[in-house]
Parts: sequence; C-alpha cells; structure tokens
Amino acid sequence: MTIRIAIVGLGKIARDQHLPAIEKDARFELAAVASRSAGVDGVPHFTDLSELLASDVQFDAVALCTPPQVRHAIARQAIDAGKHVMLEKPPGATLSEVEDLKAAAQAKGVTLQTTWHSRYATAVAPAQTWLSGKTIKSVQINWKEDVRVWHPGQTWIWQAGGLGVFDPGINALSIATVVLPAFFLEKATLHVPENCQSPVEAQLTFRTVTGAPVQADFDFLQTGEQSWDIIIDTDGGELKLSHGGSRLWVDGQLTHEGPDEEYPGLYDAFARLIAAGGSDVDVSPLRHVADAFLLGERVTAPAFIE
Repeated sequence: MTIRIAIVGLGKIARDQHLPAIEKDARFELAAVASRSAGVDGVPHFTDLSELLASDVQFDAVALCTPPQVRHAIARQAIDAGKHVMLEKPPGATLSEVEDLKAAAQAKGVTLQTTWHSRYATAVAPAQTWLSGKTIKSVQINWKEDVRVWHPGQTWIWQAGGLGVFDPGINALSIATVVLPAFFLEKATLHVPENCQSPVEAQLTFRTVTGAPVQADFDFLQTGEQSWDIIIDTDGGELKLSHGGSRLWVDGQLTHEGPDEEYPGLYDAFARLIAAGGSDVDVSPLRHVADAFLLGERVTAPAFIE
C-alpha cells in the first residue's frame, strides 16, 4: 500500500532530508506540501494544514517539520483528522505536549513517531552490539557545530522552546540514551546570549545508574571542523562514535563507516509502524534537555549576531 504523505513546513530540514527520503522509498508518495512560502513543483501546495484538510487532496500521513513551538497544535489537528504523524525532532516544546499527542494517537488509532534520526546513523547499532556486556568507566560527548552554517536565519531557535544549542545537542543525547545504561543529570551550565532566550553553549555532567561519569559539551558557535563525537571508555577498550554516529572506532581503529542513511531509516521505520498499527514515542532525549533547563545554572553570554 502506498502511503500518501504531506509535509508541513518546507524549510531546510524538509528539503535536505525529508524530500530525498520520501523520493527514495517506494512505499511513500508526496501528496501535498503545507507551507507559508515554499512549495514543490508538481505537488499541491497549501499555506497550512487547515487549508490542506479542507481541500479534496487525499493523504494518509503528515511529516511535521515546523519549529517545535507550534508543532503540538498542528500535530493534534492531524491526529484528530485520522492522519498518521511523524514528528521532526524535538517532538514538541514540552514533555506534556508529546504525552498529549501520544494519548490522542492511541485513542484515534493512528501512528505517531518521534524521529530521533541520529539513532539511525550507520555505526550506532554496531556500537550497541560492541558495548553489550562491557562495563562503562566514563563517557565524553563533544557535540559542536556552527549554527550559522546549519540554521542560517532561523531566529526561532533562539526563542523560548527553540532549544538553542540543544537542537543539535539532543541528537547526541538520542544516541546516548540507546547505547548507554540509564543516566541522570547532576549539574549543568547554560550560556545564554543576552539577546536570546536559549543557550548557545552548555556543559552537562551526568552519572550512569552504574556510577560512570558522563560529560557532555555542546557548542553552537564552533568554527572550522565540526565535532559530533561520543567517546566511551570501558573495561574492554575505548569506543568512539564520530561524525554524528556514522563512524565507529575501537581502540583507535576504524571498524564501521557508511553513508548518511538516517532519514531513509526513519521513513522505513515509519512505514513499518503504520503497517503494524503501532507507534514509537520516546521522550528520553527531550527529558534530559528539560532536566538541564530545570537544574542548569544560567550564565549570560555575549549577544548572538549572525
């Protein structure tokens, strides 16, 4: 069965990742786009989901690629209309919003998917396998990129609910929550520019349930080479996930690498969930971010100027 899917919010992530993944997967057909400004040639275009739902265009699912601050209302509208919903990360501005969507999807009998795309990076599954049965001694996460390159002109990311540096940092946490035992925040420092509401830099200290320290350093103003690394010291050697999880190193030797297949992996999972009549709603990465905002010490940083 072909899944007719509509994209709501046609920004950079939708163009760079969602459109190619949909085109690559024969189980999906792009039925419509709902966006205030942009469209796709040959595809019905609407200004918002309400206009799409009022039309005669037939579709089964939506991929929500809007900023997180407005995502709940749109997702609830889609669920109430009987549509399956893929939530771009982060799945909502708050944990309560996602819990409401989960309950609504279950009541309506539709699929809801939280899309932690970094978990589908090539080396993440092999890392899980290698770590199985080993004792973790310590973890260092370095997730540093340049917002001016990856999110040019996207002012929503600096507003309340936009997450700031946690927009990329949550990708690291999404990997950590599947390769590590349970871990909990002990302290955090959030560097918030004087003209913003969300941090541009953060240092987080966690401890696993087995007592291993986990240090995470996030920076949204990294210049030059970008850093997306997780280094795990164990009783069986050192594991390093680099390049966002696409390369796996064991004791300095490269053991796995591959192309970027994160979003094709997400769409494969979404199709399988729809076929099985299930959902996948995991808020663990977002919960760690919420803990950081709750527990973290805020430090004023210089004004952000793009």
